[in-house]
Amino acid sequence: MIIGVPKEIKNNENRVGLTPAGASEFTKQGHTVYIQSTAGQGSGFEDEEYIEAGAKILPTIEDIYGIAEMIVKVKEPIAQEYPLIKKNQLLFTYFHFASSEELTHAMVASEAVCLAYETVEKADRSLPLLVPMSEVAGRMAIQEGAKYLEKPMGGRGILLGGVAGVKPANVLILGGGIVGTQAAKMATGLGANVTIVDVNLNRLRYLDDVLPANADTVMSNEYNIRQLIKNADLIVGAVLIPGAKAPHLITRDMLKLMKKGTVLVDVAVDQGGCIETCKPTTHENPIYEIDGIVHYCVANMPGAVPYTSTLALTNATLPYAIQLANMGWQAACKKNEELKKGLNVVNGKIVYKAVADVFGLDYTPVSEVIEEELVG
Repeated sequence: MIIGVPKEIKNNENRVGLTPAGASEFTKQGHTVYIQSTAGQGSGFEDEEYIEAGAKILPTIEDIYGIAEMIVKVKEPIAQEYPLIKKNQLLFTYFHFASSEELTHAMVASEAVCLAYETVEKADRSLPLLVPMSEVAGRMAIQEGAKYLEKPMGGRGILLGGVAGVKPANVLILGGGIVGTQAAKMATGLGANVTIVDVNLNRLRYLDDVLPANADTVMSNEYNIRQLIKNADLIVGAVLIPGAKAPHLITRDMLKLMKKGTVLVDVAVDQGGCIETCKPTTHENPIYEIDGIVHYCVANMPGAVPYTSTLALTNATLPYAIQLANMGWQAACKKNEELKKGLNVVNGKIVYKAVADVFGLDYTPVSEVIEEELVG
């Protein structure tokens, strides 16, 4: 199979879809890998390293889309990429369709095969291709939150861990999944008082066991959240419903309950956000204020630490990508239920129900399109 890796063109997105080591694994198995020139530079990988790994370099993004049977990238295509995508071309990347009707319609119109990292799902409901970036984003949420709590950055002027004789900051984390757990580890490690809320009592029991004494667990409901936000200095939104839009746990009217200079970091923003007043921002302009509350809503947070993120992502995606290349997407998805759940849009049909539901569009069961393709 011909694999193409374009340079990411989203604002300040320095990650790349494949490391030189990943390219080497493809070429060893007889596949051809094309990398757009300087695609890996932002992550610390030069063109020469890809060439040594057996890949070939092409100068433009048009060249990559024009030749590739499978595109391996990091973020969803943006508007200027839409015309480059070909019918039947396999795109393997993060899509987060539920947060963008424009993207959904564009990929339906392209008649490409869109296999989303974020909905590849194991039998135990875990999301193996979302985990590495969730780990990075969860840890970064505290790193960035601590920075924007500083007075020159618009925050209350609070040191997250406090000092002798001065209380540490109060951190509220909405959601006890991968993002929330990693955020709690970072915040407790820095000495903050942490409260983590979730709707799953078993998950709360687990977190109560593994987190240190400066972390409390609380059942998530509107009443508890309204009480907790009154004293929070940093609030991290870490709610995920696979493939679907995140629910709004903090609404517009709740901002008036918060202290001026409170910082909100909504890690769920690329899935619609779990804080109503959050809208996607960029690394270039990461924050804005509403009613004196600082909102940090960067949709590609791991892009700020691209070396770590690219290595972590390729570690997770490569085995799946090689299976797709070796078998073709139809046979691979028929054999591997995890990959099958990653299919969101196939040849003009939406095959992931949560995406169809959020926009009120027609839904086609994924098994139907796989059988059609195999027969065809």
